Amino acid sequence: MKSYIVGVGMTKFEKPESRDWQYWDMVREAGGAALADAGVDYGLVEQVPVGYCFQPSTAGQRAAYELGLTGVPVYNVNNNCATGSTALMMARQFVQGGISDCVLAVGFEKMKRGALGGGADGGDFATSPVARHYGIMAAAHGFEMSPPTAQIFGNAAREHMERYGTTPAQLAAVGAKNHRHSANNPNAQFQDVYTVEEVLAAKTIHDPLTKLQCSPTSDGAAAALVVSERFVVAHGLHDKAVEIVAQAMTTDTAESFGGSCIDVVGKPMTAAAARRVYEDSGLGIEDVDVVELHDCFSVNELLTYEALGMCADGASGKLVESGATTYGGRWVVNPSGGLISKGHPLGATGLAQAAELVWQLRGEAGARQVPTARVGLAHNIGLGGAAVVTLLRR
Repeated sequence: MKSYIVGVGMTKFEKPESRDWQYWDMVREAGGAALADAGVDYGLVEQVPVGYCFQPSTAGQRAAYELGLTGVPVYNVNNNCATGSTALMMARQFVQGGISDCVLAVGFEKMKRGALGGGADGGDFATSPVARHYGIMAAAHGFEMSPPTAQIFGNAAREHMERYGTTPAQLAAVGAKNHRHSANNPNAQFQDVYTVEEVLAAKTIHDPLTKLQCSPTSDGAAAALVVSERFVVAHGLHDKAVEIVAQAMTTDTAESFGGSCIDVVGKPMTAAAARRVYEDSGLGIEDVDVVELHDCFSVNELLTYEALGMCADGASGKLVESGATTYGGRWVVNPSGGLISKGHPLGATGLAQAAELVWQLRGEAGARQVPTARVGLAHNIGLGGAAVVTLLRR
């Protein structure tokens, strides 16, 4: 059974503690916007998967109750940075499997200022779900005093530079591009524009990554209303409907733990999920017009180019440098500004990507509109690990 997104919404992504709101306020705003976009009453929603990482159990219910007290099932979803796309995937599975005709996927996060701790409980990496991942990093590169997540991705960047000759300027070009894109996104946490030279000159977080190549912590929420084809027909939603053509999630395999940070941060997971989506849809990366991908750090955008088949292994630095991934190029990647500039409230990120692609494919993205966009691809990844790739078509 086919599934469609007919309504999307999101809050502006904010610096933590800069706005006086709670996570349920965020969900009321984002979820309400998705329902209003579709023109659908919450009373028609049959199930609600809610994604978040930093609130206690049943926070999903507390948030969803702001939209209505209808007694529908609410599922609390936590899959690290891939949480939002995991909630979206659950919604699609309910619809695709014929269990429900109308499902609202929601994701939110209310975060603390400062760098993420890398998943350690009280600083004890032995108890962390990602202890094995950091163990691979430490064996190859040691362990420094920089923020753990920046460190593991920064070491992946070092490996890429050593293996393929990727330059600091090519890494910085990702940050400059995404900051430039976000200038046209009123929902983005940042709208400042920087040159490659300014990105390189910013404070070093973990060499070679500077602050302007790292996603910030953020507060915010996003939502998508997923429905069946018969729901689209019954409610006259053809002008709103964007089809979820294919979607796949993968988790770590033995390949992730072979000793390379490039692998341990998820490149093999992404490649496997992309292959499955291409096979299931009959489409390839050559059919895609616009991409929202998980640029938690600039290096991950380069790794994802390669994993999605946009270029050969090692050629991603030259790809971004050539302008192929911005307006006027072969693809527009992260027109929203991506995680680096739009922000990264973990539970909301995957759904915010979906919202951006729906707006792009409907021609509703305003100043950041990708001309004649018909097919969009979203990529959302979480260390520890999960990668979700979603293909959307208007």
